[in-house]
Parts: sequence; structure tokens; C-alpha cells
Amino acid sequence: MHTVKHEYPKYMSAAFKEWAVVCEALGSGRQSVIIRKGGIAEGREGFAFRFNEFLLFPTWFHEQLGKTTLPAGSPIPDEPGEDLEIRYLATVEWTQLVTDWSLVQRLKDYHIWQENVLEERFHYDDLKGVHVAFVRIYRLEPVLKLKNEKKYGGCRSWLDLPDLDGSALVSVLSDEEHEKRRDALRALLGL
Repeated sequence: MHTVKHEYPKYMSAAFKEWAVVCEALGSGRQSVIIRKGGIAEGREGFAFRFNEFLLFPTWFHEQLGKTTLPAGSPIPDEPGEDLEIRYLATVEWTQLVTDWSLVQRLKDYHIWQENVLEERFHYDDLKGVHVAFVRIYRLEPVLKLKNEKKYGGCRSWLDLPDLDGSALVSVLSDEEHEKRRDALRALLGL
């Protein structure tokens, strides 16, 4: 059974930037984790999952399909023109900084990134490890639309979006499948 969560609140403006193919993997139910290191624009404190609920803001670059385990020729969402579409909302159930590379490798069935992409993230900078968030994804019905502006660019994880019209939220996984993945990931990471 797919849960209808609630109406997307108009006041919510937090958006998390993620590769468009990863947003679609999350939105299709293929993936239930977000793995992030953080980047040059994260500030002194570094990366953190700052919100328990946020919109997924898709980003594009031509090589992203080749950095995943998706088969060649898999469809990639079209790059936006003047308008952007926000299709998904994520709720974070738990996060963990994983500093053991062997544990990161064991997550392979729960995401679409190639191992070398995660290894590069894991070893980036002096602090070895990656942040892992187990998320539940909801499809927005209807999708939210906004103007595509330059201010949404740059190497940062979080954006503040303008107020958008509300949408119904429908979980992309059944309650049973979501609980099964949560339990399996907790056991895998020793949580």
C-alpha cells in the first residue's frame, strides 16, 4: 500500500541538490539512500543533512549516467529550459557518518553509483567517510514548477526555493517494502 502522506506545505522551501538520474532512482523506488560527502561550498562546518524533510532539486551534467550502474542508454531526465520541475520530496528517517569503507561497499544494492564514485567521495579531504541518509520518498502530485534561475547553480548542497503551490504526497514505496529496506540497512550498518 502506498501511503498518501499529506499536502506539501507551501511554507517549505528547503531543497537538496542531487543528480537528476539519482533523483529519478529515488523517485522510482530503486534507491532509498542518499550518500553525500559535501563539497567546496559547504562552509567551515562541512556537510550535514540539515533538514528532516526537503524537496529533491535535480541537477544535470552529461557524464552522470556513466558514473552509475544504470545500463547504457538508460533514459536521463531532460535538462530544463526556462522552467524546472520538482517531482519528489524526501523525509530523512536516520543519518549516519560511515567511516569504514567496507561498510560503504556493502551498500551497493541500495544505490546506483559506481563504486569508484563513492570511493572518490569517501577519500575526498582529510576526513575519510561519507554521510548516509535513509530516506522515504514521496511523489508530488502535481509536480511543482518554478523558473530556472542562475542562483540555483554552484557547488552547494542546499537551496532555498520560493514559496510553491501545495501538492499531494504519495509514497513511491509501499509501507512494507520501505520497512523491509530500513531493517536491512540498519542491520548492514550495525545501527
